[in-house]
Amino acid sequence: MLKFTSLRQRLAISLLLPVALLLLGVGILGFTYASQNMFALWREATTLQLQRSAHLIDMRLGRIKEWLQMFHRTGSEVDSATVQEWLIDQLRNQEGVTEVNLNWAEDNVNSENRPNHESQQGQHGMGMGMGMGMGPGRGMMRFKRAKIAEITSPQYDSVIEHQTVSLISDLIGEDGRTVGKLEVTVRFDYLVQDVITSRSFKDLKVFLVDHTGRVLTCNVSNGPKRLGEDNDSLAEQTLQALQQERSGTILGKGHPPKQVSGFFRLKEAPWSLVVFAPGKEVLAPIIRFRLYSVVTGLAFILLIVLLIRLVMGHTISSIKQVSAAAEKVAQGRYGDPLPVKTEDEVGQLTRSFNAMVLQLEEGVRLKEALDLAMEIQQSFLPKSSPYIEGLDIAGETIYCDETGGDYYDFLHLFKLGDGRLAVAVGDVVGHGIAAALLMTTVRAFLRARVSQPGTVAEMITDVNRLMCIDTADTGDFMTLFFLLLDSDKHELHWIRAGHDPAIVYDPQSESFGELKGSGMALGVDDSTVYRDNLSKKWGDGQLMVIGTDGIWETENHQGEMYGKDRLRAVMRRNSALPAEQIMRAIISDLTDFRQNAPQTDDITLVVVKTKKEGTQV
Repeated sequence: MLKFTSLRQRLAISLLLPVALLLLGVGILGFTYASQNMFALWREATTLQLQRSAHLIDMRLGRIKEWLQMFHRTGSEVDSATVQEWLIDQLRNQEGVTEVNLNWAEDNVNSENRPNHESQQGQHGMGMGMGMGMGPGRGMMRFKRAKIAEITSPQYDSVIEHQTVSLISDLIGEDGRTVGKLEVTVRFDYLVQDVITSRSFKDLKVFLVDHTGRVLTCNVSNGPKRLGEDNDSLAEQTLQALQQERSGTILGKGHPPKQVSGFFRLKEAPWSLVVFAPGKEVLAPIIRFRLYSVVTGLAFILLIVLLIRLVMGHTISSIKQVSAAAEKVAQGRYGDPLPVKTEDEVGQLTRSFNAMVLQLEEGVRLKEALDLAMEIQQSFLPKSSPYIEGLDIAGETIYCDETGGDYYDFLHLFKLGDGRLAVAVGDVVGHGIAAALLMTTVRAFLRARVSQPGTVAEMITDVNRLMCIDTADTGDFMTLFFLLLDSDKHELHWIRAGHDPAIVYDPQSESFGELKGSGMALGVDDSTVYRDNLSKKWGDGQLMVIGTDGIWETENHQGEMYGKDRLRAVMRRNSALPAEQIMRAIISDLTDFRQNAPQTDDITLVVVKTKKEGTQV
């Protein structure tokens, strides 16, 4: 594999490659366009030649069919025997016709179908059985209608020492049964004379085949008996096409194709004319044009190489200087800015490189600061789940950036007595550094306030007032769900400050509920007074899930949201598991739903499960 180590080589390749691709693209497009035009012309010419040749065969068969149709129309006429005999004589006199046979079914010869049967049989000696020939002067039977039922394939006739084709008509009686057959035998060489050997098909392979692909005649010595018998893919494709379409052309494999074919179906017989031609013969002018294009393109590329070596020496030196400086930057050595020696594009490249290095250095420092901020914010989240008798609790936050605005915390309210635990789940508007800073501020306010006396409502009211002082000019706000769990009294106290209600599931009744309540988001109105919500429905195995909207508003690649119905379904399926496993099941189901779609919002989830004292979950 070639490796280009110098800037001169890479720059030369960067110039040559587009030119080469352009020449290649133009050549391919030109060759393709010209090839399509050449093949279109060949298709038109070949289809016209096949149509003309097929018309000659159809015309010869058509003359015979016209006399047959006239005979068919006499079937239901009274006293038509003389006319029918005259028509049969006319059929015998048609060019190429060698024999005409009219045969009646023996079981249909009766007085109803054959008028004056006794006298006519005595006078003409009419044959009574199927397959008996009919000569001049013999009697006729009446039939209701007739149709040409079959045109046979060519068969060798030892009497006339030629291949012949038979046109067989079924004569249908009043009851719908076949009462006779009229067979006209025609010399096959008369039908195809001057067609297969036409000068139009010189140097081409021409076949006349039936609908099964059997070759009736061709201009190839020792040719195949059937199309596709030698596993020729083009012949097989042509056979499939002529069984479905009346005419068409097919290109074989290769560029240009090794062979092309055309076919045209006759109107008067179930046969098709097929022609095969070498692809190179069709595209000979285009192949010469392609050779000239390749030679011209190579000469043009050689000229470009010489020009590059003449004019790029000075430019390469400056680019090498930038390359060396870039290697130092990659190693963390930023150094002094590079001197700008020219005012051309290379000088602009040097100035841009110097500006890039300054921004890169600043970006590295910012990344380090973000990593530090992420470590600090992660340290603010609970390290482990608290232990409270009668409760099983688990929680987790997953940020979509290094930092975010989601928040959850477990607070022991010793001022209110033992056996009480507060769970706080908040969501700052937006995400990133600004949301993280506001989140840490609210966390500090909340932790400081819960250490002081007062009810739950008074605590959240004071935190909101303090937060409004900081958000008065920015318009930022934060939703909060604050839940106080009293395991001694089996009571729930909560404040819903603009946050989605907690979802409650009771496995005993298999019913869902929500911890609702009114309340403004924190940081919006400093005069808001929050009210405590109370519930004494503390059941064993009861499951509560508090989350942020990053859960149910998660979208997959189809734009479909996860929704709360899926969340409730996971809660129901896993309600018998411990809180930690329920939380993991929800996060796993959320990840499977999103698949590889990006996470666009922070996700926070807290699971609380009640249990009897002294039991394990």
